[in-house]
Amino acid sequence: MRRHSAQLSHHPSVLPWLGANYWSRTGGPLMWRNYDPAVVREELTVLRDHGLNMTRSFFYWPDFHPEPHRIDEELCARFDDFLDAHHELGMGTVPTFIVGHMSGENWDPAWRNGRDLYADVWMVGRQAWFAHQMSARFKDHPAVTGWLISNEMPGYGRLVGEPPAPADQVTAWAQAMCHAVRAAGATQPVSLGDGAWGIEVHGRPNGFSLRETAEYVDFVGPHVYRSQNDRVRQHHNAAFECELAAVTGQPVILEEFGLSSDTVSEENAAVYYRQSLHNSLLGGATGWIAWNNTDYDTLWNQDPYDHHPFEMHFGITDNQARPKPPLLELASFSAVLKAVDFPRCRRTDAGTALFVPAFLEWEFPRALPTDKPAIFSSLRQSYIAAREADLPLALTRELDGLPEDAKLILLPSTRQITAGSRIGLERLARAGATVYLSYCSGEYAETRMPWFQGMDALFGIKHQLSYGMVEPIREDTVTLTFTRDFGDLVSGQTLTFQVNGTEFSRSYLPLLPDGAEVVATDAHGRPALLRHAIGSGWAILSAYPLEHMAARTPQVNPEQTHRLYQALAAHAGVTRALTVDSPYVSADTLVHEDGRRFGWLVSQSPTPLTVSPQGAALHDLTTGERLREVELEAFGVRVVELR
Repeated sequence: MRRHSAQLSHHPSVLPWLGANYWSRTGGPLMWRNYDPAVVREELTVLRDHGLNMTRSFFYWPDFHPEPHRIDEELCARFDDFLDAHHELGMGTVPTFIVGHMSGENWDPAWRNGRDLYADVWMVGRQAWFAHQMSARFKDHPAVTGWLISNEMPGYGRLVGEPPAPADQVTAWAQAMCHAVRAAGATQPVSLGDGAWGIEVHGRPNGFSLRETAEYVDFVGPHVYRSQNDRVRQHHNAAFECELAAVTGQPVILEEFGLSSDTVSEENAAVYYRQSLHNSLLGGATGWIAWNNTDYDTLWNQDPYDHHPFEMHFGITDNQARPKPPLLELASFSAVLKAVDFPRCRRTDAGTALFVPAFLEWEFPRALPTDKPAIFSSLRQSYIAAREADLPLALTRELDGLPEDAKLILLPSTRQITAGSRIGLERLARAGATVYLSYCSGEYAETRMPWFQGMDALFGIKHQLSYGMVEPIREDTVTLTFTRDFGDLVSGQTLTFQVNGTEFSRSYLPLLPDGAEVVATDAHGRPALLRHAIGSGWAILSAYPLEHMAARTPQVNPEQTHRLYQALAAHAGVTRALTVDSPYVSADTLVHEDGRRFGWLVSQSPTPLTVSPQGAALHDLTTGERLREVELEAFGVRVVELR
């Protein structure tokens, strides 16, 4: 299976995009009122000297568009100088049009008067007119490398607590805005700037649909700030959301990510940047724009910093343009991208598919929105376990059809699939695939028990469920003892898992084998893992919701689901190009169009490690020296060449 790694190829001279969201320290969102050409050039030079090649810039809407039919010419002249400064330094920028939301506050042009940004025809027309006028003015400047329609429009078009905008209105707004840019003659890539916060990624309907707007945009731009209660989950947030955002097959640019040094130590800020950059690259991202370029110590009495003071210190440089640890990580990352010639690399093919149920993104009748967070969290936990097992995998969307070429298909703690997919999964198993599902009863009383037909026939069991009841897991841990060899797990070996969940999801599937072989039992001797031969393939069932339990447990990773996944891969005949015998180090590979292969070793250990990767001869990326052992600093990353 091909894994998503689409490159944005419109402007190869500045690809991949590696940069920062930019407001000058002279004013933040009000920088255009206090524009200082010398300060701008100083700030950009620091970014350029650390390997960054672009910025994302902003037309602060109330200032640039002060009247419905007028644009501020003086500010446009300042923006023209801003573009010249980029060009002088060999950098590009991506201007953003409708900037009414920024850093925790919304600002309107004085003439909006409460008009709906999506449904009011006149208001949509004024927005499109503004985008058209600004595109026409600056489209031929060599520093402009792309366009963004807005900044986090879901938080501006609808306030917190208000119902989301109707999807048809949002899609029509997106169409009008993107067409306005194209009608001006602009040819650079364009996207919406909405953060990819819609239903295909988060499972939350907010009016924005990546599928519905795909025909109007050239790339997708996730904004990732989600906080976690597990450090490994935190380090994979951006990667997993980039994987989900690739639903349309378009390039994925990590358009915003970052942190405030008011809330994170310098050392841990560096770790977060390092992990987010490299893991998101391995998750299919092909561009990165940090939030943001500088600190704003002198703007403490200006909105939004007076009421969101931590927003003053998201910078990758301080208020004197001195580099902070995140910028040093960006510089190191830039060097890696150059060393591997990243624009000409792609992710290696995968033999494993992670099944994304249609219930995450589709509003089926009587399906409750409370199911979606559980689907998301179990998928992410499965993704992490696969990374810990060094198992390359591709996300496969149920709405787009089943993965015909997958050797192993993972359905982690999956309760809901459609009838057609149940039939299709059995067909794939009969044709030679291994289908794995871990049972989950659901988190809430209203939506318990399996939502698909024929579980018994597929897995060779007779379930013993009682109507309206769950079988609770009473222990704090579940231990599986293998009663026969399975993959690379041997008879007698044990795996132990922490138990968590609600009173409904903290439960197992009571069953009797009916054609299936019992592979592992629990502490009570009950069947816990079974395999059922179907045609030339297999259906594997876990009676426990392993991924769900881990997803609901703080500070749990790495946990032992990765060992089960390694065994599933061995059982299914899935090959791994590079492996490390430690769940604290994940290994993955990229292949260059000339045949060279590069390996990534990413550590989740809080202490230094020395590992001996297997699968290929490793060589230092710079010196070419053969490496039999690789030293990794705490939460470190090492990129090597495979020969």
